[in-house]
Amino acid sequence: MKRILLHVCCGPCATHAINELQQESFDVTLFYSNSNIHPNEEHLKRLHSLENYVEKAKTPLIIDEYEPDEWFELVKGYEEEPEGGERCRICIESRLKRTAHHAKSNGFAWFTTTLTISPHKNANIINQLGAQVAKEYNLKFLSKDFKKKNGFKKSIKISKEHNLYRQNYCGCVFSMKK
Repeated sequence: MKRILLHVCCGPCATHAINELQQESFDVTLFYSNSNIHPNEEHLKRLHSLENYVEKAKTPLIIDEYEPDEWFELVKGYEEEPEGGERCRICIESRLKRTAHHAKSNGFAWFTTTLTISPHKNANIINQLGAQVAKEYNLKFLSKDFKKKNGFKKSIKISKEHNLYRQNYCGCVFSMKK
């Protein structure tokens, strides 16, 4: 069985992705790396919801450091970018690099992300970034579009069944304003 490190942004997005990867014979470990999520209370709500789910799903979870000041430095100058613009690209690439770094340091050959489950995210761009990061770290990135085959709807259904907290914005303070 192939081990894969799955970057997760929240419990609802993880639900369907875990199921799909396990059906593809991956041994899934989750990596919660989201210094972009603001405020801290929101970051913790999403984390606690994810922790509750993975306890039931019996899936290992690794929690990365929460470093919002570092994230704000990364996106400095891009605060007014529209959703899906350059700020988002920088944010996604940053989280993929943190995931790849952890994967490389801990013996994972594969990594991927749940970010493609969102109907508001461009899976092609995310997968291109993932492939570039994988090349830098000499890893394999699993290109997925988790929203396909009703993946997003399935994640909503599973989230309701498990009473998971669902947020109403992507995560950063700038997406909150939209």
